[in-house]
This record gives sequence, structure tokens and C-alpha cells, in this order.
Amino acid sequence: MITELLTHLTVLQWLGTFFGVAQVLLARKNNVNNYLFGIISILISIWVHYKTRLYADILLSLYYLVMSIYGWFYWKMGKQNKEAPISRSNKKEQGIAIGIVLGCFLLMAYWLSQHTNSDVPIWDAIICAFAWAGMWLMAKRKIENWVYLNISNFIAIPLLIYKGLYIYAGLTVFLFIVAVSAYIEWKKILNNDTTRAHAQA
Repeated sequence: MITELLTHLTVLQWLGTFFGVAQVLLARKNNVNNYLFGIISILISIWVHYKTRLYADILLSLYYLVMSIYGWFYWKMGKQNKEAPISRSNKKEQGIAIGIVLGCFLLMAYWLSQHTNSDVPIWDAIICAFAWAGMWLMAKRKIENWVYLNISNFIAIPLLIYKGLYIYAGLTVFLFIVAVSAYIEWKKILNNDTTRAHAQA
């Protein structure tokens, strides 16, 4: 029974990894279709995390699902029914992101420690908190999303290894590396857009 479960989870991890890699590479290229691959990866991860009792990650995945749908529409239409450009977050948006981290951590840490059988409530809550903020910034097409997501990735790697989810741990290492290069790529796009806007002014 245990062997069958592990085999099942391994197959799902590989499948989720494929769609997750496609999603992050498309996001790095600033391609809106990254969300379509991301949604499939999210649905797979929900089942894997349920089976391994990473309950905060299930909530995180549900949040990812909602934000992926929102992000796809926002990237497509923005606020004026035209494609939203890459931009830096302003002070209000930075405050919201920090608020998401603090609020999510406190809620998740309490819920996980008091109402679930999670054996890693604090670490799971920290990963969840930074990822929630990062995904919100991603949906808004803010360059800082890569910083928040990579804080989450950095902490998630040893936790996934501890849980025996080695494929997902490897994927997260890959995502960490891609996020660094994506930040650099987005910064180039942002600088080019700014230069072009100044030249046209």
C-alpha cells in the first residue's frame, strides 16, 4: 500500500513538474499563457500535498488557482482593457505585500498548529506567507514578485526534502534559479520600456 502510494505520488510529481517548469519558463519570458500551464500544475500539487499532509500548501495552491485566473485576465486586459506592462510596486503595493506575508503567517501558523496534525506548522506557514505575497505581485505583473517567491522557494527546499518529496525539491531548486534569471530578464524589459517611453516623450 505504502509503495503504491509513493509510486503514485512520484508519477504525479513528475507530471506536475513538467507543467510547473513550462509555466515558470513562460513567465520568465513574460508570456501570459504561463497561467494555463500553471493551473494544471496547481491542480496536481493539491492532491500530492493532501496525501503528504502539507495542508497550508493546499490552501496556497487554491490561492494560486484563484490568482492564476485573475492574473491571466489582468495580464491580458489590465485596468483599461489593454495588456498590463511590467512595473515596480509602489509604496502602497509594497505595504500590501508585507501585510499579506504577516497576516498569512499568523493565520496559517495558528491554524496548522492548533487544528491540524501538521508536524511542520511554522515552516509551512512561512513558505505559504511569502508565496501568497509573491503570487499577488505576479498577478499584478510587479517585478518584486520574484523576490518574494524566491524567499518561499529557498525555505521550501529543505522542507520538501524532509517530507521525502525529492522531485518537488528538485523542481523548487530549478524554480529558484529561474526566478533569479527572470528577475534579471524582467528588469531588462522594464528598463527598455522606460527608455522607450522617455524617448517618445
